[in-house]
Amino acid sequence: MEPPKTTGPQDTLQAPSTVAPFFELNGVKLYQEDCVKGMRDILQPGSIDVVVTSPPYNIGIKYTKYDDIRPRKEYLDWIERVGVAVSRVLSDKGSFFLNVGGTLKDPWIPLDIAQRMRETFVLQNTIHWIKSIAIPKKDVGKYENIKGDIAVGHYKPIGSRRFINDAHEYIFHFTKEGDVELDRLAVGIPYQDKSNIGRWKKAKQDLRDRGNTWFIPYETIWDRETQRPHPSTFPVSLPEMCIKVHGLERARTILDPFMGIGTTAMASLRLHKPCVGFEIDANYLQVASDRIKKFRSLDLWERIKHR
Repeated sequence: MEPPKTTGPQDTLQAPSTVAPFFELNGVKLYQEDCVKGMRDILQPGSIDVVVTSPPYNIGIKYTKYDDIRPRKEYLDWIERVGVAVSRVLSDKGSFFLNVGGTLKDPWIPLDIAQRMRETFVLQNTIHWIKSIAIPKKDVGKYENIKGDIAVGHYKPIGSRRFINDAHEYIFHFTKEGDVELDRLAVGIPYQDKSNIGRWKKAKQDLRDRGNTWFIPYETIWDRETQRPHPSTFPVSLPEMCIKVHGLERARTILDPFMGIGTTAMASLRLHKPCVGFEIDANYLQVASDRIKKFRSLDLWERIKHR
């Protein structure tokens, strides 16, 4: 059985299809469908500009409708088919952001997956999603805003004498030719040393490229079952940053082939972009639908409040 997730593009970009969405709201379309079949039957070639997704990692996660312990070759053959399907629907200057992690005992998983994409895509950027970081004050330098040691973010602690706590995952940025121009300052950060502004030719504003290490912490939760009822999710900020760095003007339609509980769709809503998602699990789709409706109402309220 193939993995979970769902989303679909603007009507003008969609191929004629009799498949009805499981959920539809404000340009978000979620389908209960295997992603390879859904991309083939529902989406037109070249109709998607940004793909942000995180597939099953084949590490034994307990999904309800997907077997996450498959023979390695079988799993990699399948993930390669997913990549080929993504390539078909991705526009020529589109971006495919693939978030993948491994395990401490099997750290090759993300690298094996990236290698399988090599025949179909160019690896344009490798981004490191940092979930937790610790920086001693002595290593920071003399900046007035930083008064002491820094330790921020969340990771799952382990009791091991062999391994270091894992606080990082990959985001592979694949494109068709490796020549997609990005809006790097869309996710830029202010200079710590303001004297760089004007002193460097390219530093014309208080904003610099953050590089390929993205610190994106999870929000603190008190009840995983109700607040994050999916065994493998990423924060809304992750797909939001991916879409922004691709370039909002060129991101006409977003796709998440493994939609899970709707995080990519929520980021697309926030950025006012149509989104298509595929997911095989109706329970996850129901959670995604409820989250998206709640997220939309809260987001609208925040925007109205701050007018």
